Amino acid sequence: MYLITGATGFVGQALCRMLAERGLPFRPVSRLPRPGYATIGTITDRTDWRHALAGIDTVIHLAARVHVMRETDGDPLTKFRAMNVEATLHLARAAAETKVRRFVFASSIKVNGESTREGFPFHADDAPHPEDAYGLSKAEAERALLALGKESGMEVVIVRPPLVYGPGVGANFRLLMRLAAVGLPSPFAACDNRRSLVYVDNLCDLLLAAAQHPQAAGEVFLASDGEDLSTHQLFKRLAQLQGRAGLGLPIPPSLLKTLAKLVGKTQISNRLLKNLQVDIRKTGDLLDWVPPYPVAYGLQQTVARDKSPEAPPHHGKAIP
Repeated sequence: MYLITGATGFVGQALCRMLAERGLPFRPVSRLPRPGYATIGTITDRTDWRHALAGIDTVIHLAARVHVMRETDGDPLTKFRAMNVEATLHLARAAAETKVRRFVFASSIKVNGESTREGFPFHADDAPHPEDAYGLSKAEAERALLALGKESGMEVVIVRPPLVYGPGVGANFRLLMRLAAVGLPSPFAACDNRRSLVYVDNLCDLLLAAAQHPQAAGEVFLASDGEDLSTHQLFKRLAQLQGRAGLGLPIPPSLLKTLAKLVGKTQISNRLLKNLQVDIRKTGDLLDWVPPYPVAYGLQQTVARDKSPEAPPHHGKAIP
């Protein structure tokens, strides 16, 4: 049986849905009481996991303090460490004590860094180079979990996704989707960057492969759809899926960066204008894994759900 933390989140809901569709037994975790969920309260380094871990063979740990653009008070690193390192290790130790076989940790590509040079994508076995408190906390958690795995014998697997999108996505991706729907030309037409993304169902499929494949133990894997897009290509596809032409306005990237700096949006502009590519050959080779859904399908489903939020997402055969 699988224990799923973060089960009420964006990825967690999709993963639980996939587990149910595949007939795999799982126990989702919730902070507050919910029918069918194990209630554990706020996840800390003192959470009592004994009831939730009873009969569990595999933990897929999605719960985390996620990256935020601005912290309003206190030390960001301390806050990230409290959840992403200390609380995570507390769960992992409890799992090892109850003889859980495998612990799959959803980390972040930010462990590798914030951007890549053209032609030099991130690889799973690159030395970590986090550049912010969130990425550092994830890197520290990975290191401690792998050490715990060697010490206890529990199999630890790390999966680092880039930006995850899909039906119900929020934050910057949703904003970009809404801007594309207005019909204005893309301001990124002169930006020839490349970004790796991962459709939420591709990520969930990979998480299950990481949970099941015998060669996954002790390894780090990167995730993506296997097709990288420029920001302009992404904007254009989102526009066309919403009945717009997706025309481009070739504003020089240097001007876009300057404008973003003036309004205090440098971090967002970096995400839109720089390269961030990942190489998933190790993932494919060791796990015999190929993303089951192409980018075109993932974007189509994402836009369709945004237009009709009451309609359940379709999880049928991938569109070639």
